[in-house]
Amino acid sequence: MHSRLVLLGLLTVAGTGSLAAQTFRNEDPVIRRMWDEGMDKSQAGALAQVLMDSIGPRLAGSPGYDAAANWIAAMYAKWGVTARKERYGTWKGWRWGAVHADMIAPRVQTLNAHLLAWSAGTRRPVEGDVVVLQAANKAEFDRWAPTARGKFVLVNPPEYMCRARQELDRNATPETAAWVDTMRRTIRTEFGQRVGYFRGDSAPNMMSKLDSAGVAGILTSNWSGGWGATRVFSAPTQRAVAVDLSCEDYGLLYRLAANNQGPRFRVSAESRELGEVPQFNVIAEIKGSEKANEYVLLGAHLDSWHGATGAMDNGTGTIMMLEAMRIIKAAYPNPKRTILVGHWGAEEQGLIGSGAFAEDHPEVLEGMQASFNQDNGTWRIEVVQPYGYLKGTGNLARWLAIVPLDITKHLRLAVPGEMENTGSDHSSFLCRGAPGFRLQSAYDEYRQYTWHTTLDTYDKVVLPDLKNNATLAAMLVYAASEDPEKVSREQATREGQQMRCSPVARQWRER
Repeated sequence: MHSRLVLLGLLTVAGTGSLAAQTFRNEDPVIRRMWDEGMDKSQAGALAQVLMDSIGPRLAGSPGYDAAANWIAAMYAKWGVTARKERYGTWKGWRWGAVHADMIAPRVQTLNAHLLAWSAGTRRPVEGDVVVLQAANKAEFDRWAPTARGKFVLVNPPEYMCRARQELDRNATPETAAWVDTMRRTIRTEFGQRVGYFRGDSAPNMMSKLDSAGVAGILTSNWSGGWGATRVFSAPTQRAVAVDLSCEDYGLLYRLAANNQGPRFRVSAESRELGEVPQFNVIAEIKGSEKANEYVLLGAHLDSWHGATGAMDNGTGTIMMLEAMRIIKAAYPNPKRTILVGHWGAEEQGLIGSGAFAEDHPEVLEGMQASFNQDNGTWRIEVVQPYGYLKGTGNLARWLAIVPLDITKHLRLAVPGEMENTGSDHSSFLCRGAPGFRLQSAYDEYRQYTWHTTLDTYDKVVLPDLKNNATLAAMLVYAASEDPEKVSREQATREGQQMRCSPVARQWRER
């Protein structure tokens, strides 16, 4: 049958009345202890501050990721939870340092710049003219490339306006908003024609060709649509430094270059290749006392991009699961089923860590009772769904029925839900037939302001919601572990709609 999305208020599933009062009146001692640990004795804020502020960005292959993995393993050891760093392969190691960029002509202005991941650095400050990429076809690119040697090349279309869209909708007349939209479409169309040779080519391949042409540097800007936020990804250049600029700083250089007003750029950027380095997931485990070969899995990816400190993506998911395991250890130390937590590596490079774990542990897939994944910030969990597992709704309703209303009153159920959003770690298990449940926070602001951006920092953490989410996760794990009924693997989706598993890329395996 077709999967249908049905949003139900939680009370339609769990019944009416004060759920919190019912729970505590029944005196479930585990729920009571979990509430005390998670809401009254929370360590979420202190843990988040260390991860985001002290350790910081956790790019795959960087010392920051290793430091985070070691810290998490040490925290589990402190709490008496068995944990291991489980190696799944290697990747290119890279360390970056300070970046400073200036426009030095036609006037001087310091610019907001970030080094792209795995970019070459500079041994000393490098400066040169700024030009716009010209590559309508191969012949034009071949003629133009020698003229770009030693220069900085702008490779993205500029934004006509760097205002958040909601501000335009709120303050502009309909005619002005339509005019801005027309300008944006025109700029993108004209730029697309200008660089038609690279249409369909990946950004790293384009940058590699510019690198080979001897350009001094590559300048990008990937605006998120929010005030002051750009997304910073990768540019594996060998010689040329690759730098992402803020929306307006990039637009400034582009306007100057397009109008022949002589912009020059100077940059100093530290980076160092570290060779092949091992890659790890961190796996924590509390062994089941009755059904040790059945599993309840919590998951969140530990790695991040490096333009900021990875607070929402996915530091808060990491802390949610870390704190949930602390709560479980304190309040429910002898679970019926085995409880696992996976802090996954290299999610941002294609679900590598979780995919490798799923490939390497068929026994966990076979014995999976449920998995819970979270990957988008700290507003309260607002949607829970069984990802297309048709009968998982019944299990989920029973589990939520024991959670205090103070936590569940914000929730909606998506029944049975779609097997959607294949870009996060839950899909590594769903595609292999292991039942999973989505824990979803509000999405729009996350996408606009913090997903992979330069603004993804500790100040965005909403601590009361993070405490709430960690406590919810712990209680769901408890309920799933105690449930006498195994979650059915019957799916509501048609065969053609089911997720397909992609094998973990060979270059991430042992080399």
